[in-house]
Parts: sequence; C-alpha cells; structure tokens
Amino acid sequence: MTSLYQLKPGFQNLLRPVCRGLTRARVSPNAVTIAGVLLSVAMGWLVLTLVNPRILLPWYPAVLLLRMALNALDGMLAQALDRRTRFGSILNEAADIVSDVALYLPLAVVPGFAPVPLIVVVALALACEVPGLFAAMTLREARREGPMGKSDRAFALGLLAVLVWLGALSVSGVAVYLSGVAIFIVVTAVNRATAARGATR
Repeated sequence: MTSLYQLKPGFQNLLRPVCRGLTRARVSPNAVTIAGVLLSVAMGWLVLTLVNPRILLPWYPAVLLLRMALNALDGMLAQALDRRTRFGSILNEAADIVSDVALYLPLAVVPGFAPVPLIVVVALALACEVPGLFAAMTLREARREGPMGKSDRAFALGLLAVLVWLGALSVSGVAVYLSGVAIFIVVTAVNRATAARGATR
C-alpha cells in the first residue's frame, strides 16, 4: 500500500551532499543511527521535564524530519563506506523502536492530548516494527509495507502536535485522530507480517 517511504529516493538525493561530507569525515553509520536515538531521547526528556511542554509541540515536525534524515543517512553512509552489516541493520530497526517510544510516549503528559489513545498508538507502533526487526535478524531484509510505516507515523504525529499546539482539536478530536492512526498501524502490521511470512516460504 502507498506509504511516504516511497519518497525515500528523492529524500536521499537531497541528503547526498551531507552524506559526502560525512563520508569524507569517515563518520560511522552506527554513530549516525545512535545520534538519531539520542535526538529522540533528548526531545522526549524535555517534554517530560519542562513546566510547559506545549511550547515544544511546534518543534516536533522539525525534530521528526531531522530524525528521518539521520535514519536515511546511516544507510547511505553504510553503502558509501561499504560497511553494511547485519548488526547495523538490526541496530537500525531497534533504534526505530526506541526512538518511537522516546518521542511519542511523553506526549501523553502534554495538556490537550488524549493519553490512552496515544499509549495504544505507541504500543501498536512497537508491534508493527517487530516483523521488521525479525526480518532484519533472519532475512537481512527490512519490511517497509504501509500504509502507516515509520515515516507516515512521523508525519501523522508531527501534524497532530502542531494541531494540538494551535488548539485546532479538542481532546476528543485528538482521540478520534489517534484512533484513525491506530487502525492504519494495525493494517500495516498485518501487511508486514503477511509479507514476512511469504518471504520465509
């Protein structure tokens, strides 16, 4: 199914100058992966510790875009430096799971969000990434089926953060929005599990 992941080649083209600079500096692909995790943890920590975490909401799209850039760059670097390893693939998938939890779960404490639906979305997102991690461990091929993959979740949650900041949605409206995200995540998990099972036959 259609996913923002299909835009990755164009996104990578925009990042090629950065990739060339990192390649010349011999930056490790795994270091870039870890940098993405640290960025996510730092943002989540700020949300949890600030007296008024709502001031961070308009920054969520930028942080999520930077996280996506780092996530793309680690793979580009691995290819450019000929350092594509099974460990790096597993680390990348595990980093996605940690980053999702670190970025999204703290939003449950932000006034205006619907905590329970948000927690459900995060839990489903984790379940959705398990087939991808399994594939990386066994098949060396990550599962990227949509319609609510990592990039799509980043867009959906980034947009929601801005809408909450603007006061465009009530708490019940946020709950409905997150319910829709949850449904698409379930569809994505089924698609990935089905594709992974078919690849093992």
